[in-house]
Amino acid sequence: MAVRKGRSPLEILIIGGGIGGLCLAQALRQAGLPVTVHERDESPEGRRQGYRLRISPEGEEGLRACLPQPLVDLVVATSNRRESAGLMAYDENLEEQWTPSFDDPRGDRPDRIDAVDRVTLRRILLAGLGDTVRFGSTFERLERTDGGRIAAHFADGTVAECDVLVAADGVNSRVRAQLRPQDKPRDLGVRTVFSRIPRTAAIGAGLPEILRDRFSYVIGTDGHHLGLMPMVFRTRPTEAAARLWPDAGLADAEDYYMSVFNVHRDDLGMAEADFFALSGEELCDFVVKRTAAWHPDLRGIFRHALPEESFAVSLRATHPVQPWEAGPVVPLGDAVHTMPPSGGVGANTAIRDAASLAHALADVASGARELTDGVAGYQQEMVRYATEGVQMSLRIAQWSIKKVDVEAA
Repeated sequence: MAVRKGRSPLEILIIGGGIGGLCLAQALRQAGLPVTVHERDESPEGRRQGYRLRISPEGEEGLRACLPQPLVDLVVATSNRRESAGLMAYDENLEEQWTPSFDDPRGDRPDRIDAVDRVTLRRILLAGLGDTVRFGSTFERLERTDGGRIAAHFADGTVAECDVLVAADGVNSRVRAQLRPQDKPRDLGVRTVFSRIPRTAAIGAGLPEILRDRFSYVIGTDGHHLGLMPMVFRTRPTEAAARLWPDAGLADAEDYYMSVFNVHRDDLGMAEADFFALSGEELCDFVVKRTAAWHPDLRGIFRHALPEESFAVSLRATHPVQPWEAGPVVPLGDAVHTMPPSGGVGANTAIRDAASLAHALADVASGARELTDGVAGYQQEMVRYATEGVQMSLRIAQWSIKKVDVEAA
């Protein structure tokens, strides 16, 4: 086990068992460091946060750095089967529009991780962690102990002490709310309906060939915007797990499209409270009605969106991204750099955080660096690439969604 010279092992507590927090836990376990994850959800399926995740070159590099090789192989095996590359955009009549281009150094490498199913990835990230992850553990507050450690208090009355507490508890971070209440992410004015549409149903309803196997935007002249992203599993998750990690607990899912429908709050036609109170069925009906004048081949697919898999969120962004105090409380992911999904880099940035922070904490544990120095170095680099990610996401949001309060961010 890696230890600090002349000291006891560095104990690390992670608040939040999302993608970033679990990647960090995996990396720290591989480094031999004591770590516990506290997650408020009762189970891995506790929250709906979207379905398909694009994996960037940096995100893939981070996954490979954080996970043991069999889990990397499982991510590859269950990732999206790429049949067509690139991003395309159309108006509501399916007339092609200009799109930005992106270089990807991975090319057509056969083991490229192009995109993943979020639920499947989270299950893979939990593999092997066992009781390292405490579900149903809701963080309430922290305090410094007389011995210089951090004491985390939880809703069930328990208290856990650690040398380092990582705030990986997302856009509504309670850790950030206590320590840096001024750092709230800013509202971009856009309201999003996430939906999941079975691929067979969408194609059967007449989804055009040009939209079937690539990331597509439909940018309506009515101010509405749709992102449609395919998730076609390379291998059935249960089949891949049986071969690579039988205890991963993966469940099969049919191929699908992740649908992201955006509308500005000024165009909702109802009070925001009423919009967010809509059921999944009512949200699907909302999208069907808002696209009634679109191309017939587009209108048909929304009738196949799964109501139980549809929900609404507000788009927010952290700008500027700022470092926290270089000490034993360290931020990671959306807790420090919330960004809209338009750039497809939010989860990738959290994965990148996990790989970088794990490396820094391993150095601290070995005695190669002091804690403040390691945390400061991690945050300096994190602020740089996270700022780039936020700015890129805002630029794409402004291009594709049009009516977005970028200046407010």
